[in-house]
Amino acid sequence: MSDNYEFFARCAGGFEKQLAAELRKLRIQGVRPLLGGVAFHGDLRGALRVCLWSRTASRVMLVLARIDASDADAFYLGLQKIDWTEHIGPSASIAVFAQGTNEGLRNSNYTALRAKDAICDQLRERRGQRPDVRPLRPDVGIQIALRDTKARVMLDLSGEALHRRGYREEGRQGAAPLKETLAASVLLASGWQEMAQRGEACIDPMCGSATLVIEAAMIAANMAPGLLRNYWGFQGWSGFEPSVWEELLAEARASFEAGLERMPKIIGCDIDGAALALSKANAKSAGLEGYIEFHQQDVSELSRLVDKGQSGLIVANPPYGLRISPQTDLGSLYRSLATGLEGLEGNWALSLLSPDEGIDYVLGLRPDSVLELYNGPLLVSLRQYRLEANFRSRIELREVAGGGLLGISVKEKNSEQFAARLYKVFKERQKWARRAGVCSYRIYDADLPDYAVAIDLYKGTGNSAGKSYLVIAEYAPPKSIDEQRAMRRFDDVLTIAPLVLGIPKEQVFSKTRKHEKGGGQYRNEAGKAYHAMVEEGPYRFELDLGSRLDTGLFLDHRITRALIGEMAPGMRFLNLFAYTGSASVFAAGGGAKSTTSVDLSQSYLAWAKRNMEANGFRGSNHRYVHADVLEWLDAEVAKGALYDLIFVDPPTFSNSKAMGATTWSVQRDHPGLLIKLASLLGPGGRIVFSCNLKNFKLEAEALAQKGISVTDISANTIPEDFKRSPRIHHCFILEKK
Repeated sequence: MSDNYEFFARCAGGFEKQLAAELRKLRIQGVRPLLGGVAFHGDLRGALRVCLWSRTASRVMLVLARIDASDADAFYLGLQKIDWTEHIGPSASIAVFAQGTNEGLRNSNYTALRAKDAICDQLRERRGQRPDVRPLRPDVGIQIALRDTKARVMLDLSGEALHRRGYREEGRQGAAPLKETLAASVLLASGWQEMAQRGEACIDPMCGSATLVIEAAMIAANMAPGLLRNYWGFQGWSGFEPSVWEELLAEARASFEAGLERMPKIIGCDIDGAALALSKANAKSAGLEGYIEFHQQDVSELSRLVDKGQSGLIVANPPYGLRISPQTDLGSLYRSLATGLEGLEGNWALSLLSPDEGIDYVLGLRPDSVLELYNGPLLVSLRQYRLEANFRSRIELREVAGGGLLGISVKEKNSEQFAARLYKVFKERQKWARRAGVCSYRIYDADLPDYAVAIDLYKGTGNSAGKSYLVIAEYAPPKSIDEQRAMRRFDDVLTIAPLVLGIPKEQVFSKTRKHEKGGGQYRNEAGKAYHAMVEEGPYRFELDLGSRLDTGLFLDHRITRALIGEMAPGMRFLNLFAYTGSASVFAAGGGAKSTTSVDLSQSYLAWAKRNMEANGFRGSNHRYVHADVLEWLDAEVAKGALYDLIFVDPPTFSNSKAMGATTWSVQRDHPGLLIKLASLLGPGGRIVFSCNLKNFKLEAEALAQKGISVTDISANTIPEDFKRSPRIHHCFILEKK
């Protein structure tokens, strides 16, 4: 047996250094990390040890030659120079696979076919017959790797990819299962091998088909990952020595038997009973039945599974990308994971595979390390955190409903001040709302600068009667504020507010206008629609509390809408940038002769129509126009249309593709818009103009030159619950002199 073969072990990108370290622990010599794998030298025994014991390699190959592959003919001749009778027995079947292309060999299937012809032609010439070609489980597999004008010709010792450990039943697996080699790589990179030796625990709270916990148990038991496999590529190779392999297998069996005597606590959890049944079957096939605990429970209940003071590793491959189903509320799932982590005591390491750094926000944690890698076709990252014993603080808060005290865990000790402030301000705001007959209102608006959120309460009516809803919107923190700390505070707000106000968590919706890299799909916890009906004055309005940053009803315009109703009797009312039509409802209810609602969004117009009809306003005198407002106005002016009352609440800025090359800026463009609107006013007509740009300056002089008078009514239209934000909007009445 030669002691100077060259080998190449492939692995997932990003884990080359880890594989190299693993091979060195196996006493392999000449280890050299390369892109996509590790090269090493040695004898056959060493290569077989790698096949049997490597947890992170995907294949192990014997390098036979490097040949010219500048074109198909040179490639063929180079393969003919290899003596294939030394590698392929007289009755052995073969398969040839190729990777990579170059100018001379542009198709990997053709490259594999050309290689197969070269090998078969030589063997037929020397033996009088061609070998059988068997693509699945051949006796000898040949791998061709092209790079530039050279080809590396290799014999596949592993035969099948090494992630096929032998414990997963073919055709039975969970959704988007994690490859065993990747699972092992994650565990080793997380320090699990050392933790297991210290007797620490390992938990996968979303275990699916149990790949991570089975691999964790195999590592803890010092079980060779290839021990259960019944097919190897080297078994059909002419240079294979069975006695060497049997010695290695005997050593591995003894190691496994001894390792089972010192197994630490390993736990797999999943909410899905079918997934757990599959997990248990896989664990049994792996010879690990009884050494892994399985529990059907939600991730929020992690603390129930471990003893007080226990430490170890939490590791998970949570849903993302292709694993998300239409029914998955990803934000809720991650929030439950955060709750589960918060209940743990002791020191824990946390390792998660995720494509999105926004998960840091939900957990309120900063990763110690981030390693980018591919899980199948998806670029993800291995994000590693430390959960220290002081991860949480205990505080007391008072409930509005019963006035009792609750002790809870929070991420920031100062959150106790927020809880006290919320309790106090809500008691006051609740009394005001009852006196004023207001059902939906703002409770809290960044009263404490460190807790920069807005909290709105909506009381349901109709099919939502008896329910109250909270919408908690985070203001993006300034760059001077530590982002991770802001995340922890926001998480505390989401924990505290429902408890103080006595509102079930399923009726609480969190929102933020801060965009995350990679999508951040769970920053707005919504994602899917949640419809509710609320009252304002004598009218009903439909809300979507779930899928949008806005709900469908701007609470700061409460007084403005009432004013429109008072001004509307007998008027031809025009509502521009109509949104969900709430102003049109008040106008119609106030006695408007007709209403016209114009918006670029077809979905908003449909919503506006539903609001109108929910309040009994139907008929041809109520129009809904789907159009770009600015273009539509030009057409209305051209045909001499007239209106008596116009409400316009334009966006602050827009570069919508639907507007073509045009951009809109309310500060820059409002004079032209208002002058154009004035030309649509009938005798005695008025315009109610509102905007939300905080530092807005009305160009009164430019308007006066066109004979338009302006009355600033902003201060009179700011409701009591928005007094802390007097610049929440600006509002003016315009008339032609």
